Parts: sequence; structure tokens; C-alpha cells
Amino acid sequence: MDRTIVHMDLDTFFVSVERLINPGLEGKPVIIGGTSDRGVVASCSYEARRFGVHSAMSMRMARQLCSQAVYVRGDMELYSRYSRLVTEVIAESAPLYEKASIDEHYIDITGMDRFFGCYKWTHELRQRIIKHTGLPISFGLSANKTVSKIATGQAKPNGELQVSNPQIHPFLDPLSIRKIPMVGDSGYKLLRSMGVSTIGTLRLVPPVMVEQVLGKNGIVIWRKANGIDPTPVKPYTEQKSISSEHTYEQDTTDMLQLHQTISAMVEKLAFEMRSKEKLTGCVTVKIRYANFDTHSQQKQIPYTAFDHILLDTILGLFEKLYSRRMLIRLVGVRFSHLVGGSQQLNMFEDTPEMANLYQTMDNIRRRFGKDVVGRAGGFSDKKIKTLSK
Repeated sequence: MDRTIVHMDLDTFFVSVERLINPGLEGKPVIIGGTSDRGVVASCSYEARRFGVHSAMSMRMARQLCSQAVYVRGDMELYSRYSRLVTEVIAESAPLYEKASIDEHYIDITGMDRFFGCYKWTHELRQRIIKHTGLPISFGLSANKTVSKIATGQAKPNGELQVSNPQIHPFLDPLSIRKIPMVGDSGYKLLRSMGVSTIGTLRLVPPVMVEQVLGKNGIVIWRKANGIDPTPVKPYTEQKSISSEHTYEQDTTDMLQLHQTISAMVEKLAFEMRSKEKLTGCVTVKIRYANFDTHSQQKQIPYTAFDHILLDTILGLFEKLYSRRMLIRLVGVRFSHLVGGSQQLNMFEDTPEMANLYQTMDNIRRRFGKDVVGRAGGFSDKKIKTLSK
């Protein structure tokens, strides 16, 4: 049976949320991110893009290109709340969906109806999202994730596009190779050096040659250019998580030791999330007393993968949870509500030093091992197991 996959993407998500809160921003060039010259652009409106502004650009450059823009400091807590609202609407109707990032969802509606029926169902879902949240959203509907995602890009802003199986090659062929997921700047330059600029041209290149140029991902990219992508829609559940637990050889009430253990767990879990380009939207702390009574407490948070944000929240939950002052046998930490996302830069901060520090430490860990660098507060306890669910 041919698959039917929907890709939904909220248009200029951060900007759209800010315009809901402040309608006066409508129609104006809006740039969101750190507000000092040392900050970077997290998102910008289509009006600002016409001036050449784009995400990850320095605020200094953005101001030179578009001095008349309205500059807004981002609010991740607000954006996370609206992201969850959209997910709730989708969850009420979709048989199988995947939350790919804070503003993207894939939905598998294979077999639900004939193709036109699937389009009608998706159109009605999009209208419900717009009505319930007030946010503009676009979708692409096709046979797999790659084609539907590219179709969404072509449907923007705030549009809809279906690409049936017979239309896949005619649709993809004239588009730039930049439209293919996984083709970054270096891959683009390598392909252009071969004289390949469109997806149709790439489709005709022998796959062995593409692999020689682009390495192990070359075959995957060539298949995407041919409209081939068997990647399944992965069911999204709030329980999807990564966790870590530590059982003490001797039960303890030593707060320094407990904090060191928790710090080490948070650091390792956060590093694993960043390595997998994941963010967490919910944290949980668990303690087990010497008499085996087990208690836990959780809290929804703005999506993040940064140690210092997670650790403050986790330690706060631990202090609330540990009220009996009994000996503790086990402590555990869990990050759930995981979504895809790269938080290489904390784009709402005015100084990038903290993000650069994370990048440097992560690079050291990948090269020399996870335990070679870390917070002093977590270095006394290195025998911690990580569990992924």
C-alpha cells in the first residue's frame, strides 16, 4: 500500500506567536533574538527576510540590513506553550503523528481514505489548528517524509500543497538541491562543483558518484532526490524519554553527595540530548528511601538541552521532594516530552559565551570521552547508567 504522509510546519513560529500577543507587529519586519549587537537572530518575519536577514545571523549585521525592524527578545516559555497547544489539536485527530521539532509535525494517514479524502482531512485539521491557536501553519501531503517536507516549504506562507505519486519527479526536478533535507552548505558546494544545481540533475547522477563526493550520506541524499524515503513516522508520546538512576552502596542523607550525583546525571543526559539534537520539555526527579518508598515529582519547562537551566530546575524539584529527611537509597532524573531541535546557540541571550562553552566541552567529550570534562559539582560520581526509552 502506498503511504500518505503529512508534514505540518508553523510559519515563522516565534514571530507568529509574538504577533498574537502584540497585533501591532503585523505587517512589520520583526526580528527575534538577543537584543545586543553580540546576540544572534533566532527568527525573523518574511518582511525582514526581504532585506537579507536570516536565522543565526548576528544582530549587528541584521541591524545594518534592516534598521527599521522591530527587535524582540525571545520568550521560550511562551513558544513552548503554543507548541504544546498545536500538538494537542493534532493528537485529538491524528492516528499516528511525530513531533519532529517545536514547530514541525509529521502525520501518517496511510489508508485513511483515497488521496483526495486525505487532503480534505488534512485541510480540515489545519483549519482547526488555526482556529484553536491563531497561528499560521502550512502543510505538504505526499508519499513520504522528504517529499511532504519539501512540499510544505513550497506551500509557505500559510498554504497547502499535495504531491501525488505521479507528480513527485515533475515536482522535485526543477527545485534547487538546497531543498533536500540533509544537504548543508558543504554538501551544496560539493554538488555545485560537479555542475549539479537542481534535484532533477542530481537524480540522474550515478549513486556511486554521489557517494564518492558526499560520503556515507550520499546514497541517502540521492534517494531523496529520487523521491525515495522509507523513514517511518515515529509515534510521539509524552513518555518518550531519556533517564538516569543511581543506587548508593550505602544509604545516605549527605546533601553534598546527593547534589553531586544529580549534577553528574543532568550533565550526562544533557550532553546525550545535544548529541542527538533533542530538547526536553519536561523534567522528573525520583528518590527511593531506605525503606523502598519511592516518590517522584515532575515539571513542564520551556524546551531546552542546556545543563545550567536543567540543573537549576532539577535541584529545585529535589528540594521540594526530599522532605522526610530519611536515608536515601536511590536518586533518578528523567527528561521527557523530547522533540527534535538544535540548540547550538542560545539565541535569546545577548552574549554567546555560554553556548560557545557548551560547544567546546561537547567537542572535547566526543574526541576524548564523556568523562574528561564537566562541572566540578558532578565529578565525584562517575558510575551513572543512562537509560533511553
